[in-house]
Amino acid sequence: MILKGRVWKFGDNIDTDAIIPARYLNTSDAAQLARHCMEDADPAFITRMTPGDMIVGGENFGCGSSREHAPIAIKAAGISCVVAKSFARIFYRNAFNMGLPIFESRGLFDAVADGDWVSLDSAQGSITVEGRDRKFSISPIPPFMEQLIADGGLMKHIAGK
Repeated sequence: MILKGRVWKFGDNIDTDAIIPARYLNTSDAAQLARHCMEDADPAFITRMTPGDMIVGGENFGCGSSREHAPIAIKAAGISCVVAKSFARIFYRNAFNMGLPIFESRGLFDAVADGDWVSLDSAQGSITVEGRDRKFSISPIPPFMEQLIADGGLMKHIAGK
């Protein structure tokens, strides 16, 4: 998987309420959820980002409730992946179940700013900050999890068998 996009940084402990506020959980429509993605963390985020961009987070990204709406909102907004120092366990699993690629990288967060362009190569296990000749490692994704992403999430993976 090779992904390229602009960076949108969010700090430590970004919880699922910041990703998709609870006031919008009366729907499971992905397009509706996408309109409010990251709204409480950055009210202008959805108007500034473009499809293919990436979210870069600090420690414990996706903490809080176990709602699947959070990775659905991120994916439906057009974010290609999330790279963080670490993920909350339930968000990690929900992201793969919903088909949202996520990667852990300890060093990337401090080396990028909003708007920087990065290229991610999951096969090589690296992410490069374009124009700066800086490369960082990403934790590999187990092959089964990569297949879940390729299939569009767990339910689509199961339906395809």
